[in-house]
Amino acid sequence: MAQKITKGIKTLLKEANAVVDTLSVEEAKGLFDNPGYVFVDLRDIRELQRSGMIPGAFSCPRGMLEFWIDPESPYHKAVFNQDKTYVFYCASAWRSALSAKVAQEMGLRPVMHLEGGFTEWVKQDGPVIEKT
Repeated sequence: MAQKITKGIKTLLKEANAVVDTLSVEEAKGLFDNPGYVFVDLRDIRELQRSGMIPGAFSCPRGMLEFWIDPESPYHKAVFNQDKTYVFYCASAWRSALSAKVAQEMGLRPVMHLEGGFTEWVKQDGPVIEKT
């Protein structure tokens, strides 16, 4: 029997974008090196190696996000235990919208995501460094 998906990606993205603030690339260009902000790159390592990342961003593969946020998880990362604003981004702002929503549901605040993702960042000449 074929699966019957009752809530598709369009609905999930619409719900996430209704509750998550977005940050324009123009605004982000003025904040990526601000110590009060943590830019979180959710793309996988192959994407990072292929196209680089925003300078100073923290790499967090999407599959590990919840584990790294939760201080009770054995995988917790201290970067998620700071009094800072978290800006999530991925390639096109889909994973980041869903991730920001989950992070907010877990209690991480304030959280937002980059409008248009890394693709838009590059298109608008945002600085990029190679992933080492």
